[in-house]
Amino acid sequence: MADGVFNISKGRVNEYVSRVANNDPANSAIVLVFLKVAEADATLEDYATLADLLAGSNTEADFTNYARKVLTDADISEPTTDNTNNWQFSDFPDQTYSSAGGASNNNLVKLIPCYDSDTTGGTDANIIPLTFQDFVATTTGINLLAVVDSGGFFRATQ
Repeated sequence: MADGVFNISKGRVNEYVSRVANNDPANSAIVLVFLKVAEADATLEDYATLADLLAGSNTEADFTNYARKVLTDADISEPTTDNTNNWQFSDFPDQTYSSAGGASNNNLVKLIPCYDSDTTGGTDANIIPLTFQDFVATTTGINLLAVVDSGGFFRATQ
């Protein structure tokens, strides 16, 4: 298992992040989804929507106090261009899941940032998975911190 980009999002992750940062369209967001069961990365990357991904052999987290995080323009910045290293990367702040687990715990395996163009009316069939990151943690009722790499959750180098 490793980190990767869904085929549907290749070449577009920074565009989606930029759209959220600029509130274009209104109500767009990056949605963070945890998986407690995930297929092989080569299978994961072929899914085109979150609904498709969850209809496969992947299971979304359901630990006590779990809810998808919805990051809007207030939480997301424009992708950063680094002319020294010749890349552009997208990032989001580290996220805290308060009192994660306790009564019901999960062994987490993946964090999936997704793009939702309309958080007010969309469904999982309208949410586009962007990347998948290994995220190995077991909930126990204490705070869970999803730390994003200092280089962002996505980096375009070509």
